[in-house]
Amino acid sequence: MITLETLEKWLNAPAETENLEFKQAKQQFNKVDLLKYCVALANEGGGYLVFGVTNKPPRQIVGSQAFPSQTSLNEIKSRIVEKLGFRVDVTELAHPNGRVLVFEIPPRPVGQAYTFDGAYLMRSGEDLRPMTPDVLKKIFAEDQQNWFCQPAQSEASPDDVINLLDTQSYFELLKIPYPTTRDAVLDRLETQNLIQKTAQGWTITNLAAILLGKKLDAFSPVLARKAPRVVIYEDTDKLKTRNETTGVKGYAVGFEGLVDFIHSAAPQNRFIEEVLREEVKMFPRQALRELIANALVHQDFLARGTSVMIEMYSDRIEISNPGIPPIKVERFIDENRSRNEQLANLMRRFYICEEKGSGIDKVVTAAEEFQLPAPDFRVGDTRTTAVLFAHQDFADMSKRDRIRACYQHCCLLYVSNKRMSNQTLRERFRLSESKAKAVIVSQIIGATKEEGLIKTDESESSSTRYARYLPFWA
Repeated sequence: MITLETLEKWLNAPAETENLEFKQAKQQFNKVDLLKYCVALANEGGGYLVFGVTNKPPRQIVGSQAFPSQTSLNEIKSRIVEKLGFRVDVTELAHPNGRVLVFEIPPRPVGQAYTFDGAYLMRSGEDLRPMTPDVLKKIFAEDQQNWFCQPAQSEASPDDVINLLDTQSYFELLKIPYPTTRDAVLDRLETQNLIQKTAQGWTITNLAAILLGKKLDAFSPVLARKAPRVVIYEDTDKLKTRNETTGVKGYAVGFEGLVDFIHSAAPQNRFIEEVLREEVKMFPRQALRELIANALVHQDFLARGTSVMIEMYSDRIEISNPGIPPIKVERFIDENRSRNEQLANLMRRFYICEEKGSGIDKVVTAAEEFQLPAPDFRVGDTRTTAVLFAHQDFADMSKRDRIRACYQHCCLLYVSNKRMSNQTLRERFRLSESKAKAVIVSQIIGATKEEGLIKTDESESSSTRYARYLPFWA
């Protein structure tokens, strides 16, 4: 219960704290700024946003006319729920020096951070700014690490450990000799925190089971539902299913088989076959490998009843995972933040994931080499989806396809210490050097600039003909 006595204690506090923010807001307060402060305070553990009080000691109550009626207060409360997905209570205090509004903001869920327009916000003095990578990493690790350490099987005998986990594949993936004794195998797994010795026997952790399990359903229904699902459709929609299967093995021991299965099921890329004079699958194996590995590693393991989904249509493949990424999709090529560092570390050591970066640059490179439309990365309310498209002639590509390809091509060159030009983009689309094609490419570059995705490299020539371009974030 927030009262005038509560307000008096806040006024006497030596400084604004992590959960207390004062704003004068004498006449009004910008609604967008209010939403941003709600996100920032929630990300910092929840707190109070107080209107009608000066923000520097000695604080004075000056009164606020922001959201002056009960109707306007109800409207802003509804907007907060609609835009941010959580509820904020508002208390109106009648102080002799003026009206005071107190917004009570709840804390974010454990292991999650709120965003506003894709930005994870925090406060810095009197300003708001995006959360730093180390802060985000700590938040996302709060409960995920606990999940990986939780037992998938307790009181297991040494034989149970060997029977449930594919220990042979573990040593093969690390490229080290298999120990000569069972005890040496167990000791190695224990030193890597994959199993734990107790008075009752061995505990197999979720991390060991999800990576090395011979059969995930041998552990629990929860782990079984973490197995990736593959659905292959007859056409471009979900009306007719040709094949549907769910994985049974742990991610590390079953990874190559999963990639092989999906790659073999893909249609042929007739365009590339004509050039190379050999059979080539529509979706490059390298691109499939990187996208599947990313989906497995970056998923939200706390999401129940859902798993990585791989859906293949006649004109595309969609690979999705539970969870919202900690970075914007526009930065997938040049940035990488792992939601599950323990899992990612082992997958890297197994040579399944990239040592550095997300591998998305390899996906974009493969799409360009195989003359595919640029891959699309989409973020929904609860899932992240990567879409890899089948070959499409340039004339059939939509404006959005062309803009996306231009932006990704620009990013790809930039991370390789190169610059995009009209010529490089023409080559990406396999267009001739005719003047007409140059004009078309210039129009694509112009449209991409209008979208705010690329900018002219001012350090290069100012001539339109020799212009070079950078990603907007460079």
